[in-house]
Amino acid sequence: MNKYARAIAIAALAGATLAGTGCAVVRGQQTAGSYVDDTTITTAVKAKFVEDKTVDAAAIKVQTLNGTVQLSGFAKSSAEKTQAEYLARNTKGVRDVKNDLMVRP
Repeated sequence: MNKYARAIAIAALAGATLAGTGCAVVRGQQTAGSYVDDTTITTAVKAKFVEDKTVDAAAIKVQTLNGTVQLSGFAKSSAEKTQAEYLARNTKGVRDVKNDLMVRP
């Protein structure tokens, strides 16, 4: 994937993340500052998934609350599940990871 296409993919993920989680501050779940931090973390984790060829970014949902990342969805193998958790754990700002990915039989 060339740099231009990668930049477009990351921008699209950022937009989708902001659109999909835009109500969190309104509901009073967290402060505006922590909401921005969590959105940044979610976008960074999704970008790592897009760049890593062993992880299916489209099949894994990423949510972040107060620095804790929750992974949900389906993985094709336990190796993919492990890699997704590794990528999330090694993202700046992540405090903890809850790996709720299910491995498809």
